[in-house]
Parts: sequence; structure tokens; C-alpha cells
Amino acid sequence: MPSTYAHALASLLFTQAQEFIGVYDEAAHRFIRVNPMGAQLLGYPSEAAFLQAQVADDALPLQPAAGHSWEAALHSARQSGHALVEADVTRASGDATHARIELTPFEHEGRTLYLVRLSGPDRLLLAERELAQSVSRFEAVVANATIGIIMCDRHGQIVSANHLSEQLFGYRPAELLGQRIEVLVPRAVGRHHEQLRESFNAAPSVRAMGAHRGDLLGQRQDGSVFPVEVSLSYFHLDEELYVVSYILDITYKKEAERELIAQRQRVEKLNAELEQKVADRTHALLSTLAQLEQRTEELAKALAAEQELGELKSRFVSMASHEFRTPLTAVMNSATLIEKYPESEQQDKRVKHLQRIRSSVKHLNDILEEFLSVGRIEEGKVQARPVELALPELLSEVVADVQGLLKAGQRISQHVGCPAPVVLDPSLLRKILVNLLSNAIKYSAEGSEVTLRAACAAGQLTLTVQDQGVGISKEDQEHLFERFFRARNVTNIPGTGLGLYIVGRYLELMGGRISLHSELNRGTTVTVTIPYENHPAD
Repeated sequence: MPSTYAHALASLLFTQAQEFIGVYDEAAHRFIRVNPMGAQLLGYPSEAAFLQAQVADDALPLQPAAGHSWEAALHSARQSGHALVEADVTRASGDATHARIELTPFEHEGRTLYLVRLSGPDRLLLAERELAQSVSRFEAVVANATIGIIMCDRHGQIVSANHLSEQLFGYRPAELLGQRIEVLVPRAVGRHHEQLRESFNAAPSVRAMGAHRGDLLGQRQDGSVFPVEVSLSYFHLDEELYVVSYILDITYKKEAERELIAQRQRVEKLNAELEQKVADRTHALLSTLAQLEQRTEELAKALAAEQELGELKSRFVSMASHEFRTPLTAVMNSATLIEKYPESEQQDKRVKHLQRIRSSVKHLNDILEEFLSVGRIEEGKVQARPVELALPELLSEVVADVQGLLKAGQRISQHVGCPAPVVLDPSLLRKILVNLLSNAIKYSAEGSEVTLRAACAAGQLTLTVQDQGVGISKEDQEHLFERFFRARNVTNIPGTGLGLYIVGRYLELMGGRISLHSELNRGTTVTVTIPYENHPAD
């Protein structure tokens, strides 16, 4: 336990010592240990750097002075247990100085080692030399700084001024020393500066460059002034406050700022003039463009109307030439044939042809009625006039009206679920139903069934007309509600292509909607929904 304590104590003394202490190995001819402060005193950053340097340079930083040798010094230390030897010390920077080293031998693991310690006043000389070099370097930095540096005491007396500050303010070397700092401040603000200095002394703080409010001016010895930027720092030495001013001449900066402001004002003026010209030109251009767009739009509308009119004329001529030719031909043929049956017993044949004439005339009348309906709708002459009506009765009347259109074996089944009166336009509703039922009959085969359903709920009438006819392709379904359009698979069946167009326009007037589901050769289902007003009894 005592040996452990002694070892710890020796290690503590070795590491905490404030002088050079090393361990020299005689057999290895080099130091094997050195304390941290010892390495620093000789200019090395660490013990490792010190030990590495003696290997790299193949020389020891500590050498006995002329007339002495390590062998003799070590021998003397072994003989007397202690030896003092004059030595030359070489620092890491290459500087050499004279010192005195103390050698004390000791045994460790069968080897003789030596404790080496620098002693005497030479350690102080090293420190003084290093301090002197540090001061010289500091003075050189301050003296040759590219910024003015002036140091004052708390009373404002200048105690130090570097070369550039003397040049800035027009003073000869050392001429500023001993003067008050206010000599460098314009007279108009001199008294105010004294108040600021007293305020700073009461609560000193570091102030960065440009932290002062407003523009600062410095006054030269000849009385002229120039713009400056100043930063402040301070320190205490022997309980005395010293203030350090760092001064920049910003004459060129201010001139550049003024020029920049002038250029900016010129640019802003030019920009304003340019913006006004651009605004005027843009306004004129926009006005011209608006006129052109209006003319273009008018021309486009006129062209579209003309194209539509031309297309309608073409469709009308094509349709009329076909639809009018067939019934007129039938009338002509029947009239001719009637002439060939003058005898009374041929009355049945005359009646047959007269019926064909009536049917053809009715077909022509229906075509003309559809044309007139389209014209009245597009001119706004058709309006919805809702009244109270009994829906089952109206549907029965419509079904009775179209009975004459049924083909052999065709039938119409009704499923009406609206017993209460509703308020709707009966004329428009009748025309919608007649058109839908006529189409279902026309495009269905003999012996087929057409189903009519009606349901009323939540103020909405739903009508469904379902047939088992030829159906409509997906491509043609997109155009069914266009004027004069007819599906490609029914061109051989008479029709104007206006029926569903008229139905759609009637539904618009009544606020209703129409939808269609169809498959080729499997039939078509048309669904119409129309809002209605409830009767008070409903």
C-alpha cells in the first residue's frame, strides 16, 4: 500500500510540475519521459512530439555545455547521487539558450535511469524571452494593421495609436499620445461624445462595427471631417479600464453608396417612364386585341351559324327528299289506281287506296308538324303551362292515340302508379309520350311488346318506355338528341331525326331529364324524370 501511494504521489508531482522534468535512459541515449509543462516550455505541443523530435533529429534538445559530456555528467551523478551541469537548451523553434540541469539517478526494473530537471534562473529567462517575442509580435500586428486602432484610458486620454490611425487623422508619429480622444471628434458633437464616453465607462460592452446609430464623422488635425465606422472593445489592467477603438475610413463606401443611390434613382425614374410607356402600349394593345377578339368571336359565331345552317339545309334537303318522296309517291300511285276502278263493285279497292292516301297525307302532316315544332321551340314561342291533371287518364288517352300505329301482333302494356293528381303541362307531356311510344312501335318488330311505366315519388314523375326493337349502337347514342340525326341501323325506316331533339327541348322547358339504355337487336329503354308540384290532396 505505501509503494502504491508513493507511486501515485510521484506521478501527480510529475504531471503537475510547472518546470521541465524528464527521465533519461542512459542505455538508450535518449529521454523516455517528459512532463507536459516541460514539453511546452521547450515549444512542443505534447510529450509525444518532444520524444519524436529527438528521434527524428538524432539529437537531444538538452546537451551539456562545451567542455562537458553526458557520460561525464551521468558518472558524476552516479558517484554522488546528484549532479548540476551547465547545458545548452534548443527549443522546437530552433532558438537556443543557456540553462542548468540537475541530474538524479534511480533504479527501475534493473536499469539505471536519471531524473532531469531544469533549474536556476534560466527557466525564467525562457519565459521572459517568449513573452518579449509575443509582445513584439502583438505590437507589430497592431502597428501594421490595416485598420486604425486607438487605445484610451477611462478619462479619454490616448495611450496608444497605431500608424494607420495617425495617418487617418493627419498626425505625426506619437503626436496623438496624451491627447484627449475628443480631438478626433467634430466640435459640434464633442460634448455629446463626452457623455457617451462616461456612459460607456459606467457599463462597458463590446460594440460591433456599424452598431452606432446614424452616421459617424471623424475630425482630422486640419479640421476637416470624414465618415468613419467605429467598433469598441475594452479590457482592465491593474484595475484600470482601457477602451480600444477600431476605426475605418468609409469615405469611398459613402461615395459608392451615394452613387448607388443616384443610379438607383435614375434607374427607378427610367423604370417608371418605361413602365408607363409599357402600360400605355399594353393598354392600346389590349384594346386592339379586345376588338380583334370581339370581331373574331363574331366571325366565328357567324361562321358556325352559317356552317350549322348549311349543315341543317343539307340534312333537311336529304331528309325531305326521302321522307316526302315516299308518301307523295304513294299518293300518286293510289290516285292513278283509283281511276282504274270505276265500277261500283270495285269500291273496296278504291277505299283501300283512299286509306293509303290518307295515311300518306297524315305522314306528311306529321313531318311538317315536327318542322313547325322545332321552329316554335327555337324562337321561344313554346312555354310550359302546368295545370292539374290526372296522369292515368292522360296516359290512357295517349296509348289510345297511338293504337293506329301498332304493327300486326304488337301491344302496349301500362303500369301506372300515380293515382293522385299532379301539376304539369299536359300538352308537352302528351307530345313527349306520343313521340317515345311512336319510336318504340316504329323500331320494333311485329308481335313485340312495348311497356309504359309511370311512378310518382317525392315530387318527381318517372316515365319509362321500353321496347324490344332493333336497339341503338354505343356510337350513335351520343348523337341521338341532335337535329336530323338518325342511327345508322334505321335509315331504311321513315323518320326525320327530329323526334328526340324535340323531346329533349320540351323536357328542358319542364325542368326534366332524359336517359337512354340500348343494346343492338335487344331493345331500348328510355327513362324520363320530370319534377311536379304536389296537389294539396296528394
